[in-house]
Amino acid sequence: MVGGRRFRPGGGFGRQLDEYETTADAPPSAVSPDSPTGGLVDSAVYVRGHRFASPSGLAETYRCLQEQDGAMAWIGLYRPNIEQITSLAREFRLHDLAVEDAINAHQRPKLERYGHTLFVVLRAARYDDLREEVEFSELHLFIGPGFVVTVRHGEVPDLAAVRRRMETEAPMLARGPEAVLYAILDQVVDGYAPVVAGLENDIDEIETQVFGGDPNASRRIYGLSREVIQFQRAARPLLTVLDALADGASSVDTDEELRRYLRDVTDHLTQVVERVDGFRHLLQNILTVNATLVSQQQNEEMRSLTAASYAQNEELKKVSSWAAILFAPTLIGTVYGMNFVHMPELSWRFGYLFALLLMLLVCGTLYVIFKRRGWL
Repeated sequence: MVGGRRFRPGGGFGRQLDEYETTADAPPSAVSPDSPTGGLVDSAVYVRGHRFASPSGLAETYRCLQEQDGAMAWIGLYRPNIEQITSLAREFRLHDLAVEDAINAHQRPKLERYGHTLFVVLRAARYDDLREEVEFSELHLFIGPGFVVTVRHGEVPDLAAVRRRMETEAPMLARGPEAVLYAILDQVVDGYAPVVAGLENDIDEIETQVFGGDPNASRRIYGLSREVIQFQRAARPLLTVLDALADGASSVDTDEELRRYLRDVTDHLTQVVERVDGFRHLLQNILTVNATLVSQQQNEEMRSLTAASYAQNEELKKVSSWAAILFAPTLIGTVYGMNFVHMPELSWRFGYLFALLLMLLVCGTLYVIFKRRGWL
């Protein structure tokens, strides 16, 4: 602990710390935050912008920070265990509410001040070209006098690249913890650009699908709309965070030069937010157009079915008409084919001719009737 400080939160997370108090004060052989199975990715102590030491664990980082005046510790964690979070909370007097948020994750982008410590939540994004989907990741930062703690809950952003870049810019890194915060914010916002390009390409493909009559277009529009909404929830609140930092609302002093850099990041983020807002409106319009085209296609199919049904009815009329015409002589022939002894026309000389004429007369009459009605 620096200066023998001890921190005992009094909230919900404080109970978790109490549960681990015995193990946290136990020898390293029992439970240690520097366990190799923990989430410590990199830890470094910087003096005037240069890496002074590269401790292998949290305890060594605390000692280096205590021994060197004007030093700054930058501790990077990836899904840390409870012992590591407990150790950091007690060492740097992190507020129990902020620590609880860092453990649970699933927070909205925000900036909160607890005394002289800033707690920042960021939502990074990455576009997966193979699956054509946007992946979101959560990043928590604790910024205070002489320390920066980053807690990642996903694969992005690449904080190792940020650290390498900052270590090549000693004057910027010498500005302190808020310079690190600026660099991480810049990395997160820069990471939004490929996502915007990927979403724009997806929207172009969807337009082709819609006007090409693809039946799966509606499903893809809905899925892409959800991604755009999630992207809005990640990017838009970050404007408030950047505005607060640029206006000096943080717990540590932000010099004017850093504020200029932050305003530049804000400009880039504003462009991203405006484009994403445009994507959402465009998707709503595409969904409306797709619904219209689907309705038109359904109407065309109904018209086609109606025309086919009408044609079938016409054919049925013709078949029925000819069946009725042919039924008449069959009926007459059947009557005269009965073998009764007493039939009026059997002994008549013109009986056969009369039967034929009667068949022709009935058939002709039916033909004329059906023809006038348009059935033939």
